[in-house]
Amino acid sequence: MLEHGGRLRAAARLYGLPLSDWLDLSTGISPHTYPVPPLDASCWNRLPEDDDELETVAAAYYGNERLLVLPGSQAAIQTLPSLFRPATVACVAPLYEEHPHAWERARHTVRRLPTLQRALGVVTPNVLLCNPNNPTGTAFSRDELLDAANKLQRRGGWLIVDEAFADAEPTRGIVDLAGGPEAPSLIVLRSLGKFFGLAGARVGFVFGAAEKLERLREMIGPWPVAHPSRMAACKALADTAWQTAMRERLAVESHRLSELLTPLGTVNRTALFCTVSLPGDPARCAALFEHFARRAILVRRFENLGLLRFGLPGDERQWLRLQAAVAEWSRTE
Repeated sequence: MLEHGGRLRAAARLYGLPLSDWLDLSTGISPHTYPVPPLDASCWNRLPEDDDELETVAAAYYGNERLLVLPGSQAAIQTLPSLFRPATVACVAPLYEEHPHAWERARHTVRRLPTLQRALGVVTPNVLLCNPNNPTGTAFSRDELLDAANKLQRRGGWLIVDEAFADAEPTRGIVDLAGGPEAPSLIVLRSLGKFFGLAGARVGFVFGAAEKLERLREMIGPWPVAHPSRMAACKALADTAWQTAMRERLAVESHRLSELLTPLGTVNRTALFCTVSLPGDPARCAALFEHFARRAILVRRFENLGLLRFGLPGDERQWLRLQAAVAEWSRTE
């Protein structure tokens, strides 16, 4: 099992600090959860139905009706590799490690390459990337991705794009083209966990060609997403006023976070997290992680990459805690 952010109980035990004292900035999940209204009580004693509103609402939100509802995009990450004959997949790395882990487990050969150009330059049928990238925060344009999808299609390959963090800046995404005439060999993963702050609902989507979706549907089986989660997802995806206001709020807050973290190192910003890069200095990276952890602030450390990822604080009290910890580090240097 790979390590992930959000392991607050383990951190509390390790550092001997009460669980209630911790500020969790380790996941990149928005701290501003979509306010799900009260749900119809019948959702608790009825099985979910595929012909409710969710597919229709999701198709309108993403601009693509070629979709399959999943129990979080993690379900697609784990099952997609089995839809392809064992071959070589080029991953634009570093990236969310569950992706290469799943492809290797399905007997594919994984090549980690530092740029999309390098990934396209090698003779591999399939290329996989995150946009924006987790954990570095770098992003590709729609034109770059569409060009990559077309090149791979001509060689009989596929482009798989994880857009888990794309909702805050939807114009960067390419989900609307997945499986369509412009990009028939494009597969895109999306999730309600990050932007909507609904990670606990476990709702995700995969977009792409009908043949792949049908095979995934058979593999995952009936009722993959709980009825209450489907109802909550419908509400969130249809609420355009909340989405617009939240995008504006996240743009302001992510800029504030980037400015706050600048004294620590080179900062790369997305709408939902900032990554501090400390290449070639693993000791400083480890010391920074410890500095925050001993103040009950959990961040995500990528030790082998020299990266620390910070999510957004949820309120002014949390902002001031983080600001004080950064200032204290700066005074000791």
